Amino acid sequence: MNARVAPRKNPQHARLMTAEEAIALIPDGASVAVGGTGPVLEPDLLLDTLEQRFIVSGSPRDLTLVSPMLPGARAGVGGLNAFAHEGMLKRVIGATFSNYRHPRLLDLIRAEKCEGYIIGMGTMVQLMTALGSRKPGVWTTVGIGSFLDPRVEGGRMNARSRDDMAKVVHMDGQEWLHYPVFPVDVALLRGTTADENGYISFEEEPNTLGALEIAQAVKASGGIVIVQVKRLARAGSLDPRLVRIPGALVDAIVLHPAQKQLCESMADPLHGWNPFLAGALKASYRGLPPLSDPAQRIMMRRAALELRPWHVVNLGAGVATQLPRIALEEGILEKVVFTNEHGIFGGLMATALGGSFVPALNADAIMDSAFQFNFYESGGLDITFLGIGEADARGHINVSKFGREWNGPGGFASIIENTPTLVFCGSLTSGGLNVNVEEGRLRILKEGKFRKFVPQVEQITLNADRAWSRGQRVMYITERAVFERDAQGMVLTEVAPGIDVQKEIAAVVGFPLRVSENLKTMDERIFTQKSMGLECEFNEEEQ
Repeated sequence: MNARVAPRKNPQHARLMTAEEAIALIPDGASVAVGGTGPVLEPDLLLDTLEQRFIVSGSPRDLTLVSPMLPGARAGVGGLNAFAHEGMLKRVIGATFSNYRHPRLLDLIRAEKCEGYIIGMGTMVQLMTALGSRKPGVWTTVGIGSFLDPRVEGGRMNARSRDDMAKVVHMDGQEWLHYPVFPVDVALLRGTTADENGYISFEEEPNTLGALEIAQAVKASGGIVIVQVKRLARAGSLDPRLVRIPGALVDAIVLHPAQKQLCESMADPLHGWNPFLAGALKASYRGLPPLSDPAQRIMMRRAALELRPWHVVNLGAGVATQLPRIALEEGILEKVVFTNEHGIFGGLMATALGGSFVPALNADAIMDSAFQFNFYESGGLDITFLGIGEADARGHINVSKFGREWNGPGGFASIIENTPTLVFCGSLTSGGLNVNVEEGRLRILKEGKFRKFVPQVEQITLNADRAWSRGQRVMYITERAVFERDAQGMVLTEVAPGIDVQKEIAAVVGFPLRVSENLKTMDERIFTQKSMGLECEFNEEEQ
């Protein structure tokens, strides 16, 4: 007699729960993955309910928080603050952190109340993909020579954190980092609409952020997937092109009709969401004010000179996200493919509207995180523009740790791995820097209190020695000077008109300044109010 497989139960209506009922499914000791980053896709009702359950009952305890990104953008409220209670957390595994958004979470790690580990964002997304297909792990060159390398710091955040998230292996004559997968028991995610069979669409969301990969990883672990949505629709009524998580992966649906597109003030007040951020409509750029901050404007105009027609460009967090505004002014926005690590192709990063750089205004495509990081690591980029936290004489960059402030690398490690040109943008000093352009010459009205070019970076996020050895070009653009990495380290190659090299550059860097024999004055077009003529240059190059 043939064995018979028990039929699945009809899922219709079976998954709808209150937030309290869904959160009650999380046991002590569970590993919980949370989707979203910044103001986008934060499952806020689920997180608030989880926190209240612990406050009232002391459960669930001893959780492992798995955070491929960083949901929550409100200072000290919401997001990962929900886990910031002693006894609730056993360990945290994340790619990025913020003392501004989640100070209590970092305080727990600093106080040795839980373990803390950092893995690059791209690698974490790839780990979810590997787990979802029951592969043993991820083998990658991303992070070699940086603080993520187990021979350096291994991404450990405190003395209590003794495990190695990765180990160095050698295959086919090449060095790799091997990250083994680990089980994840619960996913806390969100979308826009669920139908009665559990299919989740994302029509009002400006990004997807690896939600599908997290859900699949949890199901492959035998866990439960809980999804917060704004509304419930009839079974089979969703546009299948907008469905990002199929019903077979969803265990519980929680309705939150007050759910906002973004947890910040960028949504359309009439409709509660901004269709220009979700790709439903294209906004007019008319009336968008020019980038006015003098230092930022200088840096971004100099950065724009590195662009070429149809370059595929990554923009990292910080001043670099303003580069498309200069491209718009110069008439070349449609001839350069700007991207960010959160799946955006084309358009203006939402920082142009005073918001987060996660979503974009008028994106040409919104891709999933798994694709985006694979694309970056495969060498799909021509150039990237990233921020400067600290830089040292070797050209190493730190954007991940500053004293008590743990930022983590986010997607930085994947972005820099196989991109031929790396451009780091940031002011030479910070903390009150005030500059002005007068008659084509730069004046430093007030020097910043903090040096960003230091004898030795606190943590190596970019190992410039490794980048140089692999043939990558590394540049550092500031408001008054441009540096490049050569065989000996960092060298000054350009200086702004009006700047005294000894008094206003050498005196404020924390190492002996090396000056190129071919030192140039920065292009005078940067320091005028007129267009730099990049549209004409692009047209000539295309002919």
